[in-house]
Amino acid sequence: MTFDSLTFALFIVALWGLVALSRGWRIRKFELLAASYLFYAAWNPVFIWLLVVSTVVDWHAAKRLHASTHQGRRRAWLLLSIMVNLGLLGWFKYADFLIANYNELLDWLGLGLQFQAPLLDLVLPIGISFYTFQTLSYTFDVYRRRITPGEDFADYALYVSFFPQLVAGPIVRYEQFAPQLAAARPMTAANLEIGTALMVGGLFLKTVLADSLFAPVVDTGFATAGTTGTLAAWAAIFSFSGQIYCDFAGYSLCAIGAARVFGFVLPKNFHAPYAAVGFSDFWRRWHISLSTWIRDYLYFGLGGNRHGRARTLGNLVITMGLGGLWHGAAWTFVLWGLAHGLWLVIEHALRPLGQKAAWLGARFMQPIWIAITFLVVTLTWVPFRAENLNQAGRFLADLFSAGDAGLSVAGWLALGSMTVLLAWHALIRRREIEQDYVRLTWPLRGVFVGALLAAVLLSPGENRAFIYFQF
Repeated sequence: MTFDSLTFALFIVALWGLVALSRGWRIRKFELLAASYLFYAAWNPVFIWLLVVSTVVDWHAAKRLHASTHQGRRRAWLLLSIMVNLGLLGWFKYADFLIANYNELLDWLGLGLQFQAPLLDLVLPIGISFYTFQTLSYTFDVYRRRITPGEDFADYALYVSFFPQLVAGPIVRYEQFAPQLAAARPMTAANLEIGTALMVGGLFLKTVLADSLFAPVVDTGFATAGTTGTLAAWAAIFSFSGQIYCDFAGYSLCAIGAARVFGFVLPKNFHAPYAAVGFSDFWRRWHISLSTWIRDYLYFGLGGNRHGRARTLGNLVITMGLGGLWHGAAWTFVLWGLAHGLWLVIEHALRPLGQKAAWLGARFMQPIWIAITFLVVTLTWVPFRAENLNQAGRFLADLFSAGDAGLSVAGWLALGSMTVLLAWHALIRRREIEQDYVRLTWPLRGVFVGALLAAVLLSPGENRAFIYFQF
């Protein structure tokens, strides 16, 4: 049941009607909880037990963490939470990756014929990377005594399983969601309108831009890696910058909008990332809920910047490398993460130079830094999109070869759309779109949303799964 399906449209309309007609906030929450489990079961009901295990273990672990004053016991309960959650994630997501690399190592040592291990061919439960991090943030925060565990198990279960953000984020902190469970959320016409507008906007990004305009150019460019002309290769990688942003930001907008129609406010996940000035700024704007998660629980857990400059830079590389591995069980993702770690290290190393040469931070330099950041981020998408390191190498060679300069009409359309998207990011870099939207008169809002919806319904693009479902 995807956000861009008729099934989901019927599901959310029926659920909104049920919740709106129900009396009593507790009944409404139970209806949302049941609907959330139904939503997850629509993907694969077999894996509901994983969601239940994570919920039950972290609920009880957090209770024990909060009640105990003995540091050893508190660490034991935290370790239980970590082992259960990361153990399940590691088994389903990384077992075959480890086995495949073990087999390759044996082949390299000349022992492959004797000791080859069979792959498990496990199905990756959808959303496991997201709800695992969400429940872990709860136990981490209770362990650090930043929050007090909740008193109502059903509320906590709804926090973990809330259907809009269950399978692909945003990753919501308990302190952001729990206050919204304390009192009935307003099922108002304003929330219904804004939520619907956000969902339509997200579907426009996904179906019209990501699927119809960008994806065909990307697929062709990478499928012919090694023989793609230079201009076509550049069109493909610029298009992938557009595709992955529109695909994932589109999902996030749909999730935020779906929550809003029921009166819940989820944190934004993207804010004009391609108008970022530098790589630190990029990660403050791209996949915000994940980047703040790895900052707060991984980077700071490694020591952050508290143990000298060398340790700080090393922590950045380790954090980004593990962040890359979170995205997928392949060395291409690790390479992508390590590359971003390297860019952050270079940025930190050059920061003193910028402080000495004030002109480097002058206003007229900002467009140049935005362009450099976008170009490097785009080139770094190559291993992320490539199926393997070999394909990534062949595609990078295409980018800098002297091959055929021809480009299809689809390629030119994609480049034109990407140019408009970049201009849009520059325009909204310091603006909040929702605030600008509500300032419009309602007829203008109706025309705007109606035009986007018409484009979605008339979109000829292939129906593709959201990219981040694989993570």
